[in-house]
Amino acid sequence: MIKDKEIMTTKEVAEYLGIHPLTVHKYARQGKIPAFKIGTDWRFHKRYIEKWIEEKLDYNTQHKERRISV
Repeated sequence: MIKDKEIMTTKEVAEYLGIHPLTVHKYARQGKIPAFKIGTDWRFHKRYIEKWIEEKLDYNTQHKERRISV
């Protein structure tokens, strides 16, 4: 029995992030989100999506702190 899926579909990532599947597809095409293709379908490794989210949160926090201290 698999607890958590490690490889996610576009629809699953969209639900996970709370955005539209077409936005996920666009980000994948543009290289803005970690993804890989199997045939014509995009797939996403959950661990890399979580790391990507952490990097975005860290980036936003650092820039917010810089604006406050300036």
